[in-house]
Amino acid sequence: MTDTTSAPDRQPVSDWATDYDIFDPEYVRNPFAVWDDLRDRCPVAHTDRWGGSWLPTKYEDVTRIARDIERFPSGGGIAVIPPVGLDGASGTGPAPVAILPYGVPPISADPPLHTWTRRLILPWMSPQKTASYEPMTRALCDKLIDGFIASGQADVAADYAQQIPVRVIAHILGVPPELSDTFTGWVRDVLEFAYDPERRRRGVMGVVGFFQNALADRRMNPSDDLISELLHTEVDGAPIEESVIIGMCSLLLIAGVDTTWSAIGSSLWHLASHPDDRRRLVERPELMDTAVEEFLRAYSPVTMARRLLEDVEYEGCPMKAGERVLMNFPGANRDPEVFENADQVIIDRQLNRHVAFGAGIHRCAGSNLARMELRVAIETFIARIPEFELIDPSSVTWAGGQVRGPREARVRF
Repeated sequence: MTDTTSAPDRQPVSDWATDYDIFDPEYVRNPFAVWDDLRDRCPVAHTDRWGGSWLPTKYEDVTRIARDIERFPSGGGIAVIPPVGLDGASGTGPAPVAILPYGVPPISADPPLHTWTRRLILPWMSPQKTASYEPMTRALCDKLIDGFIASGQADVAADYAQQIPVRVIAHILGVPPELSDTFTGWVRDVLEFAYDPERRRRGVMGVVGFFQNALADRRMNPSDDLISELLHTEVDGAPIEESVIIGMCSLLLIAGVDTTWSAIGSSLWHLASHPDDRRRLVERPELMDTAVEEFLRAYSPVTMARRLLEDVEYEGCPMKAGERVLMNFPGANRDPEVFENADQVIIDRQLNRHVAFGAGIHRCAGSNLARMELRVAIETFIARIPEFELIDPSSVTWAGGQVRGPREARVRF
């Protein structure tokens, strides 16, 4: 069941090969069947919806396109549909694309901007730095469980998964954790309701406005956080432009929140609905590392995009300037030509070259952080609540589009 992807005036999909819609409720509920069908008869599908885009479904095509930044640059835009204030999208007020002329680097940039912005973020996401965030992450998970364990039931998506990454990112950025619900609302507006121009604008402007104020504050009151460091860093002898800093911080908030909570929620949904896997993981905690990688492969949440700046032909597909090519990493991770028993979740899978975090130079800079949060969230939950099951599997709701994951998944224990 889905309840978060009903864009107004949506027309039914006539043929997934020529008219797909990643916001379609059927696609959000079960994209796996769509990918299986397309790999056989049309590995790179096309649609005129949302300004026109292409959807590769094979691992080889997705990774090849992701690494080819000359023909498929990130600088043209990474949103799966035209962003607010661009490509004719409706809306009132100042266009966010004018406020963020460089987008949200490094993911939305190509070298040289991509190179140095990524270099500045990586130390905050290194294995060593990520390890320093683990105690507060574990304490947060325990506190969340304390809030519902006595009731014997909880929504593992809304009450748990969605509460974790936003607070960890807030800690890194040095912003008040009590604003977590506000941040969550903005991120959902940007990603989950991307088809609604006004709502998407509201989310973008909320995020941008917050960081504009945060930068003004850090100029007067520097602190030990990423915002302060970026504000007081020089590149080639000059301060970083404010719009670049706001874009970088916006990326961490938007990309580091919904993506990770979707991965956590999907993993707990799987364990709630697959008792053998859950009990095996409880009894054999040494499988946690391979289980985390398998959950990332099987339930990869993120589909990125590349907006073409000029006409490109790929494998006979006439891609036009202005169209998007969707970096369908979730589909690539279900390709049976690469993964044996690709549609099965095998928590001790040994050979697992998944691309849940992308491929090429734009691979996710926060992969260490995401892995830690996912591992700690699962470890803490099954240690405290080893037996749990879905109350009503049919009532689980999913959101999709750019990021797919459960939004409501109630369990009893």
